Amino acid sequence: MHQLKDLMSRNVKVISPDMSIGEAARQMRDGDFGMMPVGDAEHMIGTISDRDIAIRAVALGLGIETKVRDVMSKGVSSALDTDTVDEAVKIMSERQVRRLPVVDQDTKLVGIVALGDLAVKASESKPAAQALSQISRPS
Repeated sequence: MHQLKDLMSRNVKVISPDMSIGEAARQMRDGDFGMMPVGDAEHMIGTISDRDIAIRAVALGLGIETKVRDVMSKGVSSALDTDTVDEAVKIMSERQVRRLPVVDQDTKLVGIVALGDLAVKASESKPAAQALSQISRPS
């Protein structure tokens, strides 16, 4: 069984909660990210996604100078780098997220695993494949 450290992207860009959502959007565009952890490499306090910016900021008429902390998602879900695909899929399914920060045993951010990263490996496991189909289920 594959561990997340074998599948995750190690190219993780963390954004400060005091940055503007305009800067967050630029970094997401330039890095082709859909989500970024918020905090520093040692301690995540949340995440911000392109959806957070669109739904929580733009739809409410907030400007690009709005701070990341004002629209980010709090309560970070994460997985250990030693977790299996099945374990990550379970977390993603329960939390209805498509991207999951990955931490090491010391809770230091070491990567991100995305739904697409897991889809190929999950096809080897019927329970994981079934769980993956539930991640994007309508609310």
